[in-house]
Amino acid sequence: MNDHNTASPLPTAVLGLQMLFVAFGALVLVPILTGLDPNVALFTAGAGTLVFQLVTRRQVPIFLASSFAFIAPITYGVQTWGIAGTLAGLLAAGIVYVVLSALVFWRGVTFIHRYLPPIVTGPVIMVIGLSLAPVGINLALGKSGDGSAELVSADTALTISMVTLTATVIASTLGSGMLRLISVLFGILVGYLISLTFGVVHFDTVGTAAWFAIPTFTQPEWNFQAVLFIVPIAIAPAIEHIGDIAAIGAVTGEDYFEKPGLHRTLLGDGLATSTAAMLGGPPNTTYSEVTGAVALTRAFNPRIMTWAAVFAILLSFSGKLGALLQTIPTPVMGGILTLMFGAIAAVGMNTLVRNKESLSEPRNLVIIALVLVFGIGGMQFGIGEFTLKGIGLSAITAILLNILLPRSN
Repeated sequence: MNDHNTASPLPTAVLGLQMLFVAFGALVLVPILTGLDPNVALFTAGAGTLVFQLVTRRQVPIFLASSFAFIAPITYGVQTWGIAGTLAGLLAAGIVYVVLSALVFWRGVTFIHRYLPPIVTGPVIMVIGLSLAPVGINLALGKSGDGSAELVSADTALTISMVTLTATVIASTLGSGMLRLISVLFGILVGYLISLTFGVVHFDTVGTAAWFAIPTFTQPEWNFQAVLFIVPIAIAPAIEHIGDIAAIGAVTGEDYFEKPGLHRTLLGDGLATSTAAMLGGPPNTTYSEVTGAVALTRAFNPRIMTWAAVFAILLSFSGKLGALLQTIPTPVMGGILTLMFGAIAAVGMNTLVRNKESLSEPRNLVIIALVLVFGIGGMQFGIGEFTLKGIGLSAITAILLNILLPRSN
């Protein structure tokens, strides 16, 4: 290990606060979009990071927070089964990570590569991003996520969302250093300021909110349909976890697959996700933004992430902060999400390109084609009251086709 562990507490704490600042925009975006409580998400991000550190013996300098991969299923789940029922599915998603952890411990990483190769995970990640596209566009046009209600007039909303989008793009492509790392947060701030000039920000709830307030924790209620719907979706972000661990290892020069071991990092991520679900928070994932900040600052000490987790937990008890976050207008979120959802799809595409998966190979073409059309087109298979569709159907289709279709010699 490196010798950064001897750093004194104050600079370490300041670096921890900076890491939370980098993660903050994405962290609170997921609960705001899905109807969960941002303060609970802050608490569960902090608690989840501490759980991860406990499992991995505080050897990996990463921060865990709200996963974008679950925005669509949470949104659908909350509308269909309510928050408590959806949380049952999210709790089960964490257990998927735990099962994968046990399989990696038993069979090694080759198990993952055999049954969940890039030709499976790439198209599924693309579906996660592209299936969300209508939600982002609706919000950008001032409507609710499902397009059923107009919350801000179309012309005003379009101006706000496009200014937000432009600011985010400029910060992420032309910005340098910390500005590039907090491009999402920068875009939200610019969009918020523009929204103030249009008079679409309302502070009524902020004035009445308490300075100190216990987050509104919610416990899951067993819902078999929610579990069957969400569990397949957990496979893609679980595989993405492997890439995240490889990335932070490349930054620090450590082999985390060996020490503490991929089985431990998967277990930590899974337990963090299940812990979040038991309290009403979104699933946790390792944050690439924070990994980027680690690379930029060369701050390799895992204790920094302990401080980031502690600050997240402390902030979660601020009622004023929670109320202020709820005042962010939907067009601001729409501007950010039009880029975010496209970026998720691009990550899936890059997964295929990086691993040189040829589309001239009939087997690959069939897998990608059916996964994309089933997932985005709305294909569904039902038996009785149970219906499999969307991202879950895509994941299962990809896995089965990969097993069943013969490989060319």
